[in-house]
Amino acid sequence: MITREDQLRQLYAMPAERALRKQQAALDAHCQRFIALSPFCVLATGGGAGALMDASPRGGAPGFVHVHDAQTLWIPDAGGNNRLDSLSNLLHDPRIGLVFMVPGVNETLRINGTARLRDEPAWTGHFAGAHFTPKLVIEVQVREAYLHCAKALMRSRLWQAEAQVERSALPSMNQMIHAQIGLDTPPESQAAMEQRYQQQIAAERAQD
Repeated sequence: MITREDQLRQLYAMPAERALRKQQAALDAHCQRFIALSPFCVLATGGGAGALMDASPRGGAPGFVHVHDAQTLWIPDAGGNNRLDSLSNLLHDPRIGLVFMVPGVNETLRINGTARLRDEPAWTGHFAGAHFTPKLVIEVQVREAYLHCAKALMRSRLWQAEAQVERSALPSMNQMIHAQIGLDTPPESQAAMEQRYQQQIAAERAQD
């Protein structure tokens, strides 16, 4: 079992100079363009002492995450299941990690920094009319930004149509949750759930 960094390093070559130098302390034009094209990112947070890490998917129209300036991102918080795992974590530990994806592009963009939760009108009102008016905005101070190579998405064939799995390969979301927690009420069908979500998303947009 690997328990020390020197043991770990024996298994791998040292990183190439380019892999080290590509890390930036701010968002250049290429990073900003990547974010403007991205409709999806994964947000990673950690809570207080003893708390587990959390990774949460976030999505919207391309560019739903706004670049306020080269050091600052604004992420509108959309409605979810109200567990508030990520948001609660950030109250205890402001560190945050983001991975941005663009459909059809095998490279990803990784950003690390710190975050604050802003509910002032200057932040929430910034998104009014664009998508919806969020209850709060995650303000990210960028500390590290770098483009990640295409190998992971190429191995997974994530964007290739022939690699996509039919939704029927799994039970509906509600069927799985019912089985996991032992509910005996009739589960909602996948089609009904998706229709309900579409109505909720449309209602959010109609608020503006």
